[in-house]
Amino acid sequence: MALISLLAVSAIIFWCVELLPGDAAERILGRNATPESLALLREKLHLNLSAGERYLRWLSALLSGDLGTSIVADRPVLDYISSRIANTALLSGFALLLYIPVSIALGVITAIYRGKMIDHAISAIVIVFMCLPEFVIGILLISIFAIKLAWLPPLALIGQAQSFGQLIQLIALPTVTIVAAMSAYAVRMMRESLIEVLESSYVLMARLKGLPTWRVLLFHALPNALGPAINITALNVAWMIGGVVVVEAVFEFPGIGRLMVDSISHKDVPVILAISMVMTGAYIATNLVADILVILLNPKLR
Repeated sequence: MALISLLAVSAIIFWCVELLPGDAAERILGRNATPESLALLREKLHLNLSAGERYLRWLSALLSGDLGTSIVADRPVLDYISSRIANTALLSGFALLLYIPVSIALGVITAIYRGKMIDHAISAIVIVFMCLPEFVIGILLISIFAIKLAWLPPLALIGQAQSFGQLIQLIALPTVTIVAAMSAYAVRMMRESLIEVLESSYVLMARLKGLPTWRVLLFHALPNALGPAINITALNVAWMIGGVVVVEAVFEFPGIGRLMVDSISHKDVPVILAISMVMTGAYIATNLVADILVILLNPKLR
């Protein structure tokens, strides 16, 4: 099923790119293009072949482990995108490290203190972030923390980092942007799920037996409330794989999202397809891991 999904995504992406006007030869040569130079470059890049022939040629190379050569950079695609994948993985890793404890902690606090002032305050902030797209959150953070307060740099040019501390400063705003956009749904889901578990009969029985509140919460309520939150986390990670494109564009972050935007503008099809395969593979792997975790946490599903 995963291979079929990857094949379907590659075909859809390829034909969507084909619908864009012009071709890579025109983008590369620009205004200096002549009919003769365009013909020579199209022959060199195999753009004189039909779209179907080029797709089958790319697919055949992919099955043998070759992602092709970037039309614009004239480099093997794997070498070209590997550093960008590492950068995006770094940003995503920081975001997940912050997202998981923040979502669980806020969900637990709002569930325990439901109906009280702190619940209303956190819920109001969460709803605001649920309504804002990630690029608006990013621009707001830049306006406050980079321009108004001058605490953090507005651009995440991590290649200029000379130390781990500078790296944290450069990556802070895009990380917080992703976390703010992702956490809203997870906090709401965690709150509703935990409230339902806290009001269940077995949790009431545990309290009547005199177990400490922290023990009831950690060992009886929280494990049973994490299932829906994990499913939301899987969806959030899937969103992050696509949403990171926008965040990287806002902060000029050198990841695969930014490279995807540049490649589409140049119609660099091998790079576009390779990044699409990476994103789709990450999406499938994330959902598989989430399903396994839910089954491990809930014995009823085994």
